Amino acid sequence: MKRYKNSSQNAYGRKKATWKVVVGFIVFQLVFTLVTAPLVVFYGPFDNVRKTVVGAAMTTLSHQWIAKLFLSEEKIQAILNESKIETIQQDNSVIQFINTHDSSVDVEEISEGSKFNGYMIIVHDPTRVKVGYSSKLGTAGEMTSQIAKANGALAAINGGGFTDQTGTSKWTGTGGIPTGILISEGKIVSNDLSDTKTKVDVMAITKEGVLLVGPHSINEMTKLGVVEAISFGPALIVNGKTTIKSGDGGWGIAPRTAIGQKKDGTILMLVIDGRQTSSLGASIRDVQNIMVEYGAYNATNLDGGSSTTMYYDNEILNNPCDPLGERSVPSIVYVK
Repeated sequence: MKRYKNSSQNAYGRKKATWKVVVGFIVFQLVFTLVTAPLVVFYGPFDNVRKTVVGAAMTTLSHQWIAKLFLSEEKIQAILNESKIETIQQDNSVIQFINTHDSSVDVEEISEGSKFNGYMIIVHDPTRVKVGYSSKLGTAGEMTSQIAKANGALAAINGGGFTDQTGTSKWTGTGGIPTGILISEGKIVSNDLSDTKTKVDVMAITKEGVLLVGPHSINEMTKLGVVEAISFGPALIVNGKTTIKSGDGGWGIAPRTAIGQKKDGTILMLVIDGRQTSSLGASIRDVQNIMVEYGAYNATNLDGGSSTTMYYDNEILNNPCDPLGERSVPSIVYVK
């Protein structure tokens, strides 16, 4: 006697086989993409993609291995050198304070389509802008909001660069040791420079409220009457001229923090979110362009990445990319 298989069983078997093929194809595509994508990025014909990825990786200590795994030190340096940033000597004689009696502070949203989102704080009286720092400086940093509240700040952004080091362990995430110079209320709070003549990129503010950017020594800042300062860079606009003439600046795409000043003395404080699906991040050239649009005469890049934070009226305005929220930092720039 002949036996016949149930047609529903045959259909089930065919569907099962089809799903196995589909799943197998998807797995193959994922594996193929994971293997070939880095080769396309680092060795393919897309120069801008390669520059962006290398720049983003090399401006963080935790992700440099991404570039170093595929490229030699010489090749990485050559790629970074393709984006030149010009050094311009700053002239502050043109700054004319017409808004020093206007105590208003404005906040505006920044958006570049699906690329990035951020905020700009506009401070009309530059003498209200100060540098704050962690109460545990030298041991541990504190969150931007903590330092801001301790100083009675209306608004604040994260500030200068730092190294995390405890004993022989580096980059432990404490944010307690500033790099370069840190001056607050006319007092040198931290200084790792070899002498008073050594120049480093700074964000500094004089007692009259003039913003200094680019390389300055302690001697120069003292002569100019600097009362607030942190170290970071590069300068993006100096004397109304942009410093990045080609490429994206060599820093890749990331969360950004920056500060600038218009000719009338108005201070511009900017943050841009990044490393998120809703906001991928910005290059420092993007930051430069935004500052130009807002009329900045001088502007500089500040510490970005997971440090990027903006505080205003007792809340955090942006979305820090660190999974834990705000990152501990040694210093902030705040509005008194």
